[in-house]
Amino acid sequence: MAFNHTNRKRLKWAAYTLLVAGFVFLSVLYQSNAAMRISRASYAPTINMESLPIAVPDSMIKPLRDLVDSSLQLSLEKIISRNKKWAALAADKKLCVGLVDMRDIEHVKFARVNGSHMMYAASLPKIAVLLAAMDAIDKGELTETDEVDTDMRIMISKSDNNAATRMINRVGFDKIADVMEDPEYDFYDESQGGGLWVGKRYAQAGDRHGDPMKNLSHAASATQVCRYYYLLTFGKLVNFERSQQMLGYLGDPELHHKFVNTLDKVAPKAKVYRKSGSWQTYHADSALVWGSSWRKYILVALADDPGGEQIMRDLMMEVDKTLKPKT
Repeated sequence: MAFNHTNRKRLKWAAYTLLVAGFVFLSVLYQSNAAMRISRASYAPTINMESLPIAVPDSMIKPLRDLVDSSLQLSLEKIISRNKKWAALAADKKLCVGLVDMRDIEHVKFARVNGSHMMYAASLPKIAVLLAAMDAIDKGELTETDEVDTDMRIMISKSDNNAATRMINRVGFDKIADVMEDPEYDFYDESQGGGLWVGKRYAQAGDRHGDPMKNLSHAASATQVCRYYYLLTFGKLVNFERSQQMLGYLGDPELHHKFVNTLDKVAPKAKVYRKSGSWQTYHADSALVWGSSWRKYILVALADDPGGEQIMRDLMMEVDKTLKPKT
């Protein structure tokens, strides 16, 4: 066919049409993508990091044991190994530590030394009584009165043994065990070394129900206590409202020893949610530290040593210094 003037006009027109069509397609594609970006930004949930608990999608809350971070683990091990006494205690499983770095809420990091080793923990397991009581109240099994509210507060903030005993009497050992072993919480799991357990009143008299593994009356492991605070941070103990209530009892501790003694010095403005325990050579402490900027972490330690009080103070200092940004 001859390539005449008419054919050239048709070819130009076709090329022009294709060019215009391509331009329109790219323009529509760009506007569509921009609209999608705006839409995603408009509906993206805003995470409020200032107050606890934090409301986040369930998909963001991973099992804590899956969040072990090699860098944080190395840092924790260095803290322990630099102190010969701590290293020896850890080697004998007389020092157990758990650390959760929550500075980046979307990338939580976990580290532990003897994390699954269950030890006698004195008053620290009163947090198990608190959870069982909250679960019972929420299910209508326990009436929330002014007396109950006061006992839960001083059981935690002052570690009042009489209040703890009254709460145990109200709730019962079976209820506490059921809640600790409930798959929803899994705070006592024999396949994970046990965990939180309360099998005796905080009084000299009364029956005793030791845990199934070691026959301990008041027991804890560092990992399980870390999990307790981790789930509480996201409002996942009982429900969001009950978690908020529990944080109210754990906040503003009235005993300023161990971890809190150090935090009073290095972070006096940080919010601290805490429960500790001591009996003879056994010393335990646990804290969810929530300050401004980078100071957002959970630290749990259990020690069997006469100098456990000082170990807790010094350990908190070392951990806080390690997490502090270098620049």
